Amino acid sequence: MKDVNELVQTVFSGLFPPDIEDVADEGERILVRARTPRDSALCPVCEASSERVHGYHWRTVADVPVDERRVVVRVRVRRLVCPTRGCRHTFREQVPGVLDRYQRRTTRLTRQVKAVVKELAGRAGARLLAILAVSLSRHTALRALLRMPLPVRRTPRVIGVDDFALRRRHRYATVIIDAETHERIDVLPDRTTDTLEAWLRQHPDTEAVCRDGSATYAEAIRRALPDATQVADRWHVWHNLCEAALSEVKAHSACWATVLDAPIYDGPRAQTTLERWHQVHGLLDQGVGLLECARRLQLALNTVKRYARADKPERMLRVPKYRASLVDPYREHLRKRRAEDPAVPVLHLFEEIKALGFTGCLNLLHKYINQGRADADRSHISPRRLARMLLTRPDNLKAEQHELLAKLTAACPEMTQLAAAVRDFAPLLVPHADNADALACWIIQVRDADLPHLHAFTRGLERDLDAVNAALTLPYSNGPTEGVNTKTKRIARQMHGRAGFTLLRHPRRTRLRPAEVLAHPAQSPMLHPPHQHSRSGHLPPPDLRLFRMKEVQ
Repeated sequence: MKDVNELVQTVFSGLFPPDIEDVADEGERILVRARTPRDSALCPVCEASSERVHGYHWRTVADVPVDERRVVVRVRVRRLVCPTRGCRHTFREQVPGVLDRYQRRTTRLTRQVKAVVKELAGRAGARLLAILAVSLSRHTALRALLRMPLPVRRTPRVIGVDDFALRRRHRYATVIIDAETHERIDVLPDRTTDTLEAWLRQHPDTEAVCRDGSATYAEAIRRALPDATQVADRWHVWHNLCEAALSEVKAHSACWATVLDAPIYDGPRAQTTLERWHQVHGLLDQGVGLLECARRLQLALNTVKRYARADKPERMLRVPKYRASLVDPYREHLRKRRAEDPAVPVLHLFEEIKALGFTGCLNLLHKYINQGRADADRSHISPRRLARMLLTRPDNLKAEQHELLAKLTAACPEMTQLAAAVRDFAPLLVPHADNADALACWIIQVRDADLPHLHAFTRGLERDLDAVNAALTLPYSNGPTEGVNTKTKRIARQMHGRAGFTLLRHPRRTRLRPAEVLAHPAQSPMLHPPHQHSRSGHLPPPDLRLFRMKEVQ
């Protein structure tokens, strides 16, 4: 059996070089008494060596817990006399690696505290440390985190840039990550051109920058790194196409609505829309500009552009925006009963479908019947639902959806051209070296079609053509940046306003890993099944790559 002194030296070996004199068990804590060795010490000002003792005093610090109990270390420290004339009279010796100046914890306990707060920050870190018999407040935990030096990382070859809100609509910041390792590199205090440009000039070895469609970031990259490759975000490219396709579907409502026998707005709102179309085009035919049209008609400029884009007044008419209703499952029963007895009271119909399981109210049934939805040959379909079927991966559509989509896209030549354009563009979202030439051919093909909203989309592609070509040919994406951005916002929400810019710059868990990748590059990267939604609440994103957090166990 080892000597007791050897066991003590083994358990508290991290306290070396102080000599341990006594270990006392006080129940809830363990008290360790020690003294510094009698070696010479250096003056912190003139660095002269001294062994002349002026006096002694005790330092009490907390150490790493033992046996789930707090450990308190009382060290007798010498105050020495400086031998240099004119320097300070006395100084207190320090114990590097064990006791830091002005600290109430040993160096090894401070390292453990920093490791915990680095992962969990304030409240959660304080709760976990309390279980580990280390008592400190959440404010102390945050101060320990803020005292950690910012890491010095190598300059990455490919970076991702995106903005996030510190305070929505008031203050924004910029997050920069390594696009290859998905690690956060830095956080900038705003999202201006000058701030990002200054950061990029300090990292001239960057070869490629992944970004969204922000003109601010594009200008900063062009100024600081003119030779760097700018890579657009494929998700935003596809999302812009989705919005353009939805606008085209709305513009041709009068065509495909006839296939469904769906009603078109014909009330005062429709008459106002037609009159406004004639007013806008009447001014345009006289050579009046768009801005002057907006001033004369007292309309917004974007509204005038929308009317000017429609070459026919019928393209401004829309089908009603009916949403799914609780009455839809009982529509066939209502049609049958109203065909047998056209004068059947609505209250009787309400009682009948209520016995079949209807859970809605009588007013909902009245509204459903007054809108004419009960007498239609098929359930109503909205422009958004049709656009969703048009933009969904064909493998994820049911057989009846394929049949309905084929009928609706054959309603007019423009709808057929729209379906072909979407079908041809989707494979370009899988990066390939030949996609740049294919995109150029696709733009020419779309320009020949009567699809003004897609024409606007192609003009946007041409304004940022180099970045779009890089996105379609290179494997890099801004998806990891969006993932780090989401996690940063989650950290800010968890900390209830304490996660300011200074704290967010410190290294916490921000690494992502691929969770799901396309199984085969030849698969069409069209959208998820219809029940899934996009990040923006509009049309769903392309099935390019999903990321999830890599939690530290």
